[in-house]
Amino acid sequence: MKCKKWIPDCKPLNSFSDILIFDIVKPDPDMMNARQLTEAIRAFCMQNASEANVIKYSYYFKSGYDAYGLSQPTMNTGAREILKLPGINLDAVLEAAPELMKSGKYEETGMVLLLVRDLHKQYTRDTFDTLSKWYGIGIGNWAHADTLGMAILPLFLKKDIVSIDDFGEWLKSEYKFKRRSVPVTLIKSLKTHKDYPAIFRFLEPLMNDPEREVHQGMGWFLREAWKKDAPATETFLLKWKNSAPRLIIQYATEKMTAAQKLNYKKEKNHAN
Repeated sequence: MKCKKWIPDCKPLNSFSDILIFDIVKPDPDMMNARQLTEAIRAFCMQNASEANVIKYSYYFKSGYDAYGLSQPTMNTGAREILKLPGINLDAVLEAAPELMKSGKYEETGMVLLLVRDLHKQYTRDTFDTLSKWYGIGIGNWAHADTLGMAILPLFLKKDIVSIDDFGEWLKSEYKFKRRSVPVTLIKSLKTHKDYPAIFRFLEPLMNDPEREVHQGMGWFLREAWKKDAPATETFLLKWKNSAPRLIIQYATEKMTAAQKLNYKKEKNHAN
């Protein structure tokens, strides 16, 4: 890969230890601040950029993909290495996050999420409240929303920092990916929360949601619920088979047999 023109006489960087040759990102020995973290992440992304990957991955983001073109393994490596830097902590990541997310670059938000995931021992209720605001700043695609929903938000439930009820306001959010994150987050709760009808009642407002991305998240949740408690899930699906968006039903019944799927076909006497 050719070096960026704005870095004279450089060679491609593969790690944050290489990046630290630049004074601008040398961390304080006791604490890395948000500016240093932001510059380190951006330098890493620029040095590992790939035009070919931008073209390749854009297929999965129909609404747009503004990216450097880092592969997921490269991002994972970068996150692991930045966690080795002196003075890195969750506060620095949370402070740096808004500027990185507002850039619109896929990997800048992605790196923030990876760091937050791995700093889970530092989570508090304030952390949860901070993350809830991110949907209005830079969580604008399914991949980032699902990273939160699958890898980060369930940890707040597991640690009893929040309860399912704390996601109630999210169901009414103006941000579709915030609404989507609720059923995606609760997929992992299916392993421990045995009152499935109660979870279904909680999520029921999303059964009339207007957005396709929310339909996908809700259908995904119901598909996983069916694997664990088919009777309860089927009762819920029968209730909604004539009024829910068909994409929810399609996703929810994906693992059923053809004969089983017929039970959830919309009846002809029901208008759209």
